[in-house]
Amino acid sequence: MTFQKNTELDQANLRIIVTLCAIGYISVLGFLPGHQVERYLPVILYYVLFLLASIGFRYAISHWPGHYPVRRILGMVHDYTGTSFGLIVGAEAALPLYAVMVWVNLGNGMRYGSRYLAIATALALLALMIVYWLTPWWQAQPFMVLMLMITSTVIPVYAHLLLERTRKASEEAVAANLEKSRFLAQASHDLRQPIHSIGLFTACLREARLGDDEQRLVDSIDRSLLNVSQLFRSILDLYTLDNGRVLPTCQPLHLGELLADVVRQNAEAARWAGVELRLRPCPHWAQIDPVLLTTMVQNILSNCFKYGAQRPVLIGVRKRGQGLAIEVHDQGRGIHKEHLLKVFDEFYRVRHQRDKDVEGVGLGLSIVKRLGHLMNLEVAIRSRVGHGTSVCLYGLAPTVPPPTLAPQEGEHKAWLLTGLKVCLVEDDHNVLMATRALLERWGCTVQAELSGQNLSSDCDVIIADYDLGNHATGIECINTLRQQRGWAVPALILSGHDTDKIQAQLRENDIAILSKPVRPTELRTTLRELAHKQTG
Repeated sequence: MTFQKNTELDQANLRIIVTLCAIGYISVLGFLPGHQVERYLPVILYYVLFLLASIGFRYAISHWPGHYPVRRILGMVHDYTGTSFGLIVGAEAALPLYAVMVWVNLGNGMRYGSRYLAIATALALLALMIVYWLTPWWQAQPFMVLMLMITSTVIPVYAHLLLERTRKASEEAVAANLEKSRFLAQASHDLRQPIHSIGLFTACLREARLGDDEQRLVDSIDRSLLNVSQLFRSILDLYTLDNGRVLPTCQPLHLGELLADVVRQNAEAARWAGVELRLRPCPHWAQIDPVLLTTMVQNILSNCFKYGAQRPVLIGVRKRGQGLAIEVHDQGRGIHKEHLLKVFDEFYRVRHQRDKDVEGVGLGLSIVKRLGHLMNLEVAIRSRVGHGTSVCLYGLAPTVPPPTLAPQEGEHKAWLLTGLKVCLVEDDHNVLMATRALLERWGCTVQAELSGQNLSSDCDVIIADYDLGNHATGIECINTLRQQRGWAVPALILSGHDTDKIQAQLRENDIAILSKPVRPTELRTTLRELAHKQTG
């Protein structure tokens, strides 16, 4: 089993340390009463040469890393030769060197596995037999030699049993984790679809002519759906982080535009919480992953809505040292000092009386902290009870806007969707109907298809689900339509699966992606961007 990245190098480092200790021990031994320095000089000289050879071994391992069985066995022979020489020359005074022999035996086995443990044990027994055969003093102590040989056998056997148990436990843990991953992947897809369609149907209802009572009911449905969506996304974010699938993709980003988008996307949630979102204008650019940074700010704002309701929230960017910092200030009830160090722990919530109506399970700030660590950002929190809480994301690397991304006059015009021809391909009937109804309320002309087979369209924008059954994927459907039209029609993938697996394909084909459940504001914003690209 391998417990570290380069276990052979660790063994080589430890070999050098143990050799230095052995040289020190033998040197001190020569000056003890009843001992002569001259007797131990050959041992010291040998161990100095042994040390030089060990340094050479380390050099070879560091410059040519990898699994080389012959080199590992030569290392064992090298170790046993050194300990055997000391035991032969030093006799009873060198008996502590037997501990080195045990270390060599166990060290190789624990680092490299049971096969090397067996080889090391055989070499240790051979070394003890050679010591016994060449040394009169050891020949006069047969029972001691027998005890050492039994010890050199029993300890490795016990270590082997522990290794096997550890290996089996590790395999079971890996299998359980894979099973959990498969379950979560399937469950996430199955849960995304209904949440996604309910959100779109609710958006359609909101834009219908409803009475005050009906509008309040729609608000209640929307709020409940938002809470479910946030909880669902938090669990999926945590699952993705635990599996190491999150890899930042940094790019030049206009922080003011990103924060403005976040404010727009959270306008409805802020209205429900009675929170006024105040965004300070920001001209700064930073080199950062926009998706992960958006998730961090979203999670912070979610806490502001929960614990700072009916109070304003200020969002802004300021210079901090050589970098930039995003700060979010609320005027909520604040957090006691004893809780501040724990708020970044998973599932930790600061409980107060009458908190039963506050939604969430305590994952938001934990995800913020972990995403910040991935992007080398520091997350700081300050709070005063009764005055509010401030969260700061600092360490953003400032950059200049690339020429191709520099804002141009009229670029941020609110492009209308009226008359936009959309080809919508979705194999889930409820999602298809919900998306179609919402797009038509926005003024789009929609061609709705349950399958990508034999598809033909003169659309301006393509929206497709990624998984369209056994016949084709959304990407294949988009590429087919683009070939028919003879140009790269702007396209959007809506996916209920893990988007990391298809990101590379999407970038190669210049296709936007939104992960279900999609909030209507996200869909509208993305469609406007695609419409702008189509008219541009």
